[in-house]
Amino acid sequence: MNLLDEQILVTGGSGFIGTNLLARLTAQNIEALAPSHGQYDLTSQYDVRRMFIEARPTVVFHLAGLVGGIGANMKRPAEFHYQNLVMGAHVMHAAWASGVKKLVTLIGGCSYPADAESPISEACLLRGYPQTESAPYSLAKAMSVVQAQAYRKQYSFNAIVLVPGNVYGPHDNFDLGSGHVVPVLVRRFVEARLTDANTVTVWGTGRPIRDFVYVEDVCDAILVAAEMYDDPTPVNISSGVPTSIYELAEAISGVTKFTGRIIWDQMKPDGQAVKILDVRRQEKVLGHVCGTQLVVGLEKTVAWYRRNAI
Repeated sequence: MNLLDEQILVTGGSGFIGTNLLARLTAQNIEALAPSHGQYDLTSQYDVRRMFIEARPTVVFHLAGLVGGIGANMKRPAEFHYQNLVMGAHVMHAAWASGVKKLVTLIGGCSYPADAESPISEACLLRGYPQTESAPYSLAKAMSVVQAQAYRKQYSFNAIVLVPGNVYGPHDNFDLGSGHVVPVLVRRFVEARLTDANTVTVWGTGRPIRDFVYVEDVCDAILVAAEMYDDPTPVNISSGVPTSIYELAEAISGVTKFTGRIIWDQMKPDGQAVKILDVRRQEKVLGHVCGTQLVVGLEKTVAWYRRNAI
């Protein structure tokens, strides 16, 4: 599939990954429609049907969703479950019903079982319960895989699912109450520098290990998959490089030139102890490597935040 020849629709185009994906499409002279939430409510079946009638896409990137960190998921589990479940179901069904050639959607690595052994392969999905703090969201997103496989089996519908690791970069959600770990820490360390604070507080013990991946690497993988991947098995998209939260905090401290003390709030949850994605299928079937070094990606993220959010 050559995306230059397709009518492309991107849901969630104003979100973190959506904004970055649209920039990558523009850089390749590929046009795409990206309706705003005000135009269509994707939890409304009527609005979703209307969107497909009016946009008439042939390729859909479904990136819209309600997302947030551990704190937000613990406070609003019903919203995170309902909105993601319903949006995913409506968009995929309408895409099939409208004759879309291909749908690409994402789920989070948090959808894997909490006890999955790292590096986590795609075959582990639905073999156990996800981490409890975000399970309502995680299971709602995992249903995209079930639906995609069902529609492929019954209708031969070409829907593929990609599973990014811990994505970070420009245009992320830097809100302290709902953001993920990288943008929240970037904001805390930058603000500490601006206010000459002596300390920065970080949730947990610092021991959990994660697999961080720069958003531009993820977007490049999404475009490669859209053009050449056609299979019911999800594909992990990440760096495969293990980094502890302690190492992450130290790296952001260095990039922001913070010289104070880091305080670990061990009363806050750590989440899953180790979560590293197995990226061998990404390299084999997509021929893609997410190679941006963490420090390089953090430097770009901090520079963007300082330019745009302060």
